[in-house]
Amino acid sequence: MPLVSAEKFVQAARENGYAVGGFNTNNLEWTQAILRAAEAKQAPVLIQTSMGAAKYMGGYKTARNLIANLVESMNITVPVAIHLDHGHYEDSLECIEVGYTSIMFDGSHLPVEENLEKAREVVELAHAKGISVEAEVGTIGGEEDGIVGKGELAPIEDAVAMVATGIDFLAAGIGNIHGPYPANWEGLDLDHLKKLAEAVPGFPIVLHGGSGIPDDQIQEAIKLGVAKVNVNTEGQIAFTEASLKFAAEYAANKADYDAKKLFDPRKFLAPGIKAVQEAVEERIDVFGSAGKA
Repeated sequence: MPLVSAEKFVQAARENGYAVGGFNTNNLEWTQAILRAAEAKQAPVLIQTSMGAAKYMGGYKTARNLIANLVESMNITVPVAIHLDHGHYEDSLECIEVGYTSIMFDGSHLPVEENLEKAREVVELAHAKGISVEAEVGTIGGEEDGIVGKGELAPIEDAVAMVATGIDFLAAGIGNIHGPYPANWEGLDLDHLKKLAEAVPGFPIVLHGGSGIPDDQIQEAIKLGVAKVNVNTEGQIAFTEASLKFAAEYAANKADYDAKKLFDPRKFLAPGIKAVQEAVEERIDVFGSAGKA
């Protein structure tokens, strides 16, 4: 299936009470794992690159082409959008030019009026090419490739103003953070999410920092209006834990594993990548998007 804008399938999720996953990739194998999971679950999916991950992969054009070529070569039949995650203004424009099908412009670190103005500009350029746009108000806690936030709640009036710029889905701080959640985390502010959703009725809201939030809180957030949930840390942890386990097994059985040529990186990475696929499939089930392709 050709790559698609995310607008239609995110809106469908909002209207029908489930959420789609935005899963970050870091390389070829990671992308394969996400695509296999989406195909197995028959779920629409956004494959996301942060600015740092895209740089690691050789730049936005290389990352875009890698994902697009895998969608074709793997005969993927579910809707797939290639999405820029937490992009600065210049990065958003570059991704529009090289063929991303969805953009997150993150100007939440800017003064509100500048954030709104740049969002309008990104929307105009992206929509002219059929590209969906996400934008953020109320910075998300943690750090995402240079985007630093304190986790404050998104001001309702700023959210309403951002939706008025013409974006397709809205990221808003509701107590969520990027990265592992600390033991003293107080949870999502679902009351604030309810007020936010009431202020922008029917509009898709994005939950960032989806890794580590209890499933019941995620599902309650979906009931209140969240239509896209971002996942990155969970996949990284699953990959690392599975890889460490395999490395320990390798060290304990080196002669046997060498004879089987398990030093081949395609084989050595396999347990970690399988763990990523399993983590993605499990999240798809929690979000309710299985079978929604």
